[in-house]
Amino acid sequence: MSVRKLNPTTPGQRHKIIGTFDTITSGVPEKSLVFGSGKSGGRNNQGKMTMRYIGGGHKRKFRVIDFRRTKDGIPAVVKSIEYDPNRSARIALLYYVDGEKTYILAPNGLQVGQTLLSGADAAPEVGNAIPLEKIPLGTIVHNIELRPGQGAAFVRSAGTFAQITSREDNYVIVKLPSGETRKILGKCKATVGSVGNSDHSLERSGKAGRSRWLGRRPRVRGVVMNPVDHPMGGGEGRSSGGHPRSRKGLLAKGKKTRAPKKHSSKYIIERRKK
Repeated sequence: MSVRKLNPTTPGQRHKIIGTFDTITSGVPEKSLVFGSGKSGGRNNQGKMTMRYIGGGHKRKFRVIDFRRTKDGIPAVVKSIEYDPNRSARIALLYYVDGEKTYILAPNGLQVGQTLLSGADAAPEVGNAIPLEKIPLGTIVHNIELRPGQGAAFVRSAGTFAQITSREDNYVIVKLPSGETRKILGKCKATVGSVGNSDHSLERSGKAGRSRWLGRRPRVRGVVMNPVDHPMGGGEGRSSGGHPRSRKGLLAKGKKTRAPKKHSSKYIIERRKK
């Protein structure tokens, strides 16, 4: 995977850096795994805007991704690597030997024609989904479950990965991309390898219009608002507006906002880096 920089033939092209699609082998999604996806524009069922800065954007179709990988012991062949407009990673279409078809997130190094397996008996090879307790220490993983059978919740963005560092009773110690080290139950599944499309972080849109294509409306900074609209608003000239905080007054940029008695805190060994 790599990126390409365009010639500056227009102002929008001058700073534009986009990913290449050389790893994609199919441009048409699997029809049985695709559904229409509507847009709310940030409005609720009464038409009231409940989420700001959402609206417009290109029409998309939703691809159903298998984050559970419950078909243990049944081999699957990688049929194609495809683009998904709903996420930063690429997706892979699997054909199981029993006839079922599913999409998964495509890890780095996955090739068309490769055979994948899930379950406790699967080898720790790229693309295989295995319980954490069966994966060797030091292995790079992604698509990590938080509860057995719930489906992957962690490490799903393009280029991300976690590392298994040690074991402790029924738990496995995992270092997450944020820098956080935490315990996860060994029965939870994870997929071996890192998420593909690792150069996604190098991309630059080049112009504001590309954000509109993605359904993002302009975001207004709090410091340019009036005091009635934001805690950081008001003042003469370019006032900083006090300590950074949200519109509701929640502190940000360094201040801890996590609930002190949160149930899952006992599983966190080391907090994420500031």
